Amino acid sequence: MERPIRICQWGLGEMGGGMARLMLQKPGLEIVAAIGRPRQAGMDLGEVLGLGKKLGVIVTDDPDTVLDKEKVDCVGLATTSWTATQMPDLCKILSAGINCVTITEEMADPEAQNPELAAEIDALAKANGVSVLGTGVNPGFVLDLLIVTLTAGCHTVERIEASRVNDLSPYGRTVMKSQGVGTTPEAFRAGLADGTIVGHVGFPESIHMISEALGLGVDRIEQTRDPIISKVRRETPHVVVEPGMVAGCTHTGIGYRGDTEVIRLVHPQQIHPHMEDQPTGDYIHIYGKPEINMTIQPEIAGGKATIGIAVNSIPLVVAATPGLKRMIDLPVPAALMGESAYRRNI
Repeated sequence: MERPIRICQWGLGEMGGGMARLMLQKPGLEIVAAIGRPRQAGMDLGEVLGLGKKLGVIVTDDPDTVLDKEKVDCVGLATTSWTATQMPDLCKILSAGINCVTITEEMADPEAQNPELAAEIDALAKANGVSVLGTGVNPGFVLDLLIVTLTAGCHTVERIEASRVNDLSPYGRTVMKSQGVGTTPEAFRAGLADGTIVGHVGFPESIHMISEALGLGVDRIEQTRDPIISKVRRETPHVVVEPGMVAGCTHTGIGYRGDTEVIRLVHPQQIHPHMEDQPTGDYIHIYGKPEINMTIQPEIAGGKATIGIAVNSIPLVVAATPGLKRMIDLPVPAALMGESAYRRNI
């Protein structure tokens, strides 16, 4: 490679900080700027990441001071789960003529719920000659791209059932809040009603992506969310769950073609499931010709894999044609272990 891909990491929480640490391990990537919270501004990135050494990159809370396409090739964005919330930041990045990889769940396929915003993002990216991708372990991989990939040898697909039983413990406060972790069952139900608790963010995006890739014609999506009540005390750095409180959420998304169910995705996720003897895993069942069953145990590690997929997708996004991209629009990403991984032209 002629030179490393120059990265600005925007967001330095659990996931964003993890992305930055992984980027530092990849010789084909170079962090040249970082955007964090006001309390992090002025600090060296190495200090923010807890590395015990300085990196010579000073964190700022003013994006306008570092979003320069002559100095930055791509932004790694880790700030929120919702497309509408991230629009101002996305517009800044794309208008500056810089590519973007975001772990915003709804950005995995924003057309699923926000077609007008998707069209706006796509037009802005194309106008500025850059591309933008939303990705992560889920949505972005386990319950969409991996399913699509497994159907490659199928003659026909009648319906798909898949589930992901995972551990929420590695995630930060934003995810805990959206899952209702640490609430009472009554507060969980109230949170569902007022929209402060949403469960898994991404089922409409995953179902839409699968349907589009396979041509399954999904025209209606229904979702249910139920609390997982803990029988034991559980704790993470961000939340304490006493017996009788909510440790997580079982979220189900169903895609229909007319009155026919063609996609069912189930996602029971909670903190420390092992404390109640619940094994984690990823399970995919494709009913078709041939019929395919896949089991991965334990789960593909959520936090680590989200970080990995986001970072490993950077060269593909930088090389892509301009516009809004989904994981099904790009080559399958691979671990960046050698120079050829950075030179996959698309």
